[in-house]
Amino acid sequence: MPSLSLRINLDPGGRIGPGKIALLDAIRETGSISAAARSIDMSYKRAWDLVEEMNILFGRPVVAAKTGGRKGGGAALTEMGEAVVTRFRAIEKDARAAVAPHIDALQAEVARR
Repeated sequence: MPSLSLRINLDPGGRIGPGKIALLDAIRETGSISAAARSIDMSYKRAWDLVEEMNILFGRPVVAAKTGGRKGGGAALTEMGEAVVTRFRAIEKDARAAVAPHIDALQAEVARR
């Protein structure tokens, strides 16, 4: 099945794409950066680095993390984090609709070989 993968380059020098959005989705679902990282087969350090990268890019936190230990801690998307995911998903949906006829035509050509 053909698909479209979207990456958005933002000025100055930042970008968001499927990996960062998957991380934010996983944080929302698990309530934890470490659990989110594990659920998408990403290292904890990489997850934190991506969260920090997005915090810097958007000028405010996308994830609110609480320090804790064994029974404390946790993380949740901020209003900014929710907005990033919502906007990315909307762009993705619109892009898929716009390119669907072209992808179908390309897939038909592949099927003819």
